[in-house]
Amino acid sequence: MSRWFSRNLIRIYAALALIYLFIPVGYTMAFSFNDAGKRNINWQGFTLDNWKNPCGAPDICVALGNSLKIGFLSTFIATILGTMIAFALGRYKFRGRSATNLLIFLPMATPEIVMGASLLAMFVNMNVNTGFWTTVIAHIMFCISFVVVTVKARVASLDPKLEEAARDLYANEYETFRRVTFPLVLPGIAAAALLAFSLSFDDFIITNFNSGTITTFPKFIWISSIRGVPAQANVIGTAMFLIALTIVIAGQVVGNAKAKKRR
Repeated sequence: MSRWFSRNLIRIYAALALIYLFIPVGYTMAFSFNDAGKRNINWQGFTLDNWKNPCGAPDICVALGNSLKIGFLSTFIATILGTMIAFALGRYKFRGRSATNLLIFLPMATPEIVMGASLLAMFVNMNVNTGFWTTVIAHIMFCISFVVVTVKARVASLDPKLEEAARDLYANEYETFRRVTFPLVLPGIAAAALLAFSLSFDDFIITNFNSGTITTFPKFIWISSIRGVPAQANVIGTAMFLIALTIVIAGQVVGNAKAKKRR
């Protein structure tokens, strides 16, 4: 028994850690089927009505729509800017490169409450009314760092011999980038975009400082928590988790299929 335990100790720790991580997810899924009415605190019985009408709670789909719009806009812009910065830092040497590398990490290391309050003070001093666009700007600012770090790691792992081979075959710089560099970096860009969207969609602190009267999904959850988060919020949370899980699994399957073809 002791030998079996010592051989499987890492597996036991991993299983316990996964159970601990997925308990809130399981709770969210279970209470999306709760027949709770307005107060989704105690289990009242099983029902599918929440899934049939996910917009049944007042203003929940408006908040979800705002979060999706902000998330897609900030992800799109942050991914473009962050990818260009990552290529500049990963491929070129220029004056101030080390300082730029350091500055990129500052938004990641800065507490969100500090960044949110600082951005709010900046908008107030500039006489800019907080709302949808100030939230988008704030999300772009803290998402860029994560995009740069993710894409830069992918750029650093590229084999320069592949691009040299393309140029030896008379491909110009544009064709080399389009046919060789970009396809190789694309998985890193996609991962960075997914990470940026997740951070944007999930953010509450910076959003709460800079969103004004705009209500996002995290703000809706916070406001509703006083009287009990409606079951429709659990439905939306479960759906988002399943969509993200499907994307990750699909990406893994496609990656494994491509790896088999190469072998």
